[in-house]
Amino acid sequence: MPPHTFRDLETAAYCPRKLYYRRRDGPPDVPDDVGQVRDLAFDYERLLSDDAALLAAPVEVAPGTFRDRVRAARRRLDHWDRLVDPAGRDVFLSGKDARGVAHKVLALPDAGPRPSLVFAGAPPDQGVWEPQSVRLVAAAKALAWEHECEVERAYAEYPAYGTIRCVDLSVRRTGQYRRAVRTADSVDGPPARAATDAKCSPCDYRENCGVQTRSLRSIL
Repeated sequence: MPPHTFRDLETAAYCPRKLYYRRRDGPPDVPDDVGQVRDLAFDYERLLSDDAALLAAPVEVAPGTFRDRVRAARRRLDHWDRLVDPAGRDVFLSGKDARGVAHKVLALPDAGPRPSLVFAGAPPDQGVWEPQSVRLVAAAKALAWEHECEVERAYAEYPAYGTIRCVDLSVRRTGQYRRAVRTADSVDGPPARAATDAKCSPCDYRENCGVQTRSLRSIL
């Protein structure tokens, strides 16, 4: 069994100290509202046509914006039919470096398998957040390890915002993943506190962790 989970590596890329606390305390349960958002990723077609279902769904944008974005993704992305009806759902994968669950696994006869991960939060304006990119690469590499093939792309879905993106496993993304693996390997005690609190406000451990902040005068 590989030593790290996909979420370990995502957390290592975000904040090594947070990874330490998660390992010490155990991962938190997935909130019900996160599960409800993830379910939207399996219901795009109904949400495009059923007004009542869309109004009742936990989406974070206006219904018209949601539908415009999903329709644009349907036009833009290859293999839409396999994304909305994947061969595998909540598939456990175990690779050389990491293990975890891919929310979807697409079986593509002309391009091999691809994983898709569903994120409950908001997407960046372009691409995906770096910690999420690390998690996507981890899932793709585990899928490649199991199938003994190359996996060059993955999908990132933000269904509460109607946003779906195809992500290439570039050299830069792979480098971020390798750094996260090395970071996760090295965490055996509490790492140094962050120099700023930019990442701390949404963190579950902020009350017990704290950060070291410095004034502009001390920095200069």
